[in-house]
Amino acid sequence: MSEPRYAEVKRTTRETDITVAISLDGSGRSSIQTKIPFLDHMLELFARHGLFDLNVRLDGDIEVDYHHSFEDLGLVLGEALLRAAGDKSGIRRYGSMLLPMDETLVMIALDFSGRPGLYWDVEPPAPAVKDIDVRLFHEFFQALCVKSGLNMHVRQIASEEVHHLFEAIFKGFAKALDQALSIDPRITGVLSTKGTLE
Repeated sequence: MSEPRYAEVKRTTRETDITVAISLDGSGRSSIQTKIPFLDHMLELFARHGLFDLNVRLDGDIEVDYHHSFEDLGLVLGEALLRAAGDKSGIRRYGSMLLPMDETLVMIALDFSGRPGLYWDVEPPAPAVKDIDVRLFHEFFQALCVKSGLNMHVRQIASEEVHHLFEAIFKGFAKALDQALSIDPRITGVLSTKGTLE
């Protein structure tokens, strides 16, 4: 029986105190507490649609701003993904999803390559969701890509509703990441002619 692909990462600074635990081979269960309801909702969607088991506890200086919470959570979740993937042996490496959400359509394409990059072609139809500046989602994914070594393209094809847009992005990210991290028994070692993913 293979080792469970699981990681728990804790990070404490003067601005945030964060714990993230993730199982890549889960069933979509989650327990999320960030004190930012819309972010909780997005992370619950991510867990459910990627079939990851995810626990998140975030205590941030939200009385100042949401920025530290979004960026630091991206760093911690990215590190947890990298640790849980282990040596990346047998993973499909690539994943993509063209995901509709009512009038919204987004494309997510990613490579768990070890060479981080976020290519963000998103023009939200509104500047905020409730009291969240939507530019913070770019900061979240940028931090996640840096820590996980993920190369990811996010493209907005159509959207008229900002809630739908970010819901589609998180669902699409979950589905594409599930593809990339799934094990293919035909792959020996890592899927690279170099013999390494870093």
